[in-house]
Amino acid sequence: MKIIMLGAPGAGKGTQAKQIAAKYDIPHISTGDIFRANIKNNTELGQKAKTYMDQGLLVPDELTCDLVVDRIQQDDCKTGFVLDGFPRTIPQAEALENALAKLGQSMDYAIDVDVPDENIVNRMSGRRACLKCGATYHIVSIPPKKEGVCDNCGSELVIRDDDKPETVQKRLNVYHEQTQPLIDFYSNKGILKSVDGTQPMDRVFADIVNILGA
Repeated sequence: MKIIMLGAPGAGKGTQAKQIAAKYDIPHISTGDIFRANIKNNTELGQKAKTYMDQGLLVPDELTCDLVVDRIQQDDCKTGFVLDGFPRTIPQAEALENALAKLGQSMDYAIDVDVPDENIVNRMSGRRACLKCGATYHIVSIPPKKEGVCDNCGSELVIRDDDKPETVQKRLNVYHEQTQPLIDFYSNKGILKSVDGTQPMDRVFADIVNILGA
C-alpha cells in the first residue's frame, strides 16, 4: 500500500501519516528524515543535499526525488510506505511517477487532509512553546495549567515566529501556489481521496482507515 499524504501546513497530515504507518506496519517517510539520515551516514546523495542545505537553499527536485526513490527501494518498503511532505510540486510528482514506473510500481492513494485556511490560521496561532524545555501547548486543545507559563519548568510561553498569523498565511499562500495543483494531478490519476481535516484527529483517522480498508 503506497500512500501520499497531502494537505496544507498545519492540516495534521504528519500526525495522520504516523498513525497510518503504525496501523499498517509500513514506514512513514518524510523528506526531512531522509535528508538527515543520508547526511548522518555521509552517503553520496547526502553530501550533495548538504551542499544546498548549508547555503540555505532548497534541495533541487531531481536530487530530492533520487533520495526518496533510494529510500523506497529499501527492504522495509516492500509492503508499502507513507510519503509525508513529498511530492510538493508537479515536477516532483512527475519525477516520482517516472521513477516508480521504471520499478514497475505506482502510487495507490493520495490522501488530502482538507482544512480551510481560516481554521489553520486559528489552529496554529493558538500554539504556545516553551523555549527552555521545548514543551508545546495550545490555548484551546492543550492549555497550560497557568496561562502563559510552562507546566514543566515554569518558564514563559511564547508564540513562535512560524505560528504567527501573518507567517502562517504566507506559508499557506506558497502551499496553494505550489502544492494545491497536486490535488488536480492525483485526481486526474484517479487515486485522490479527501478527508475533512476539521474533525477531531481520531475521526479523521477513522475516515482514512475507511478509505484504505481495515
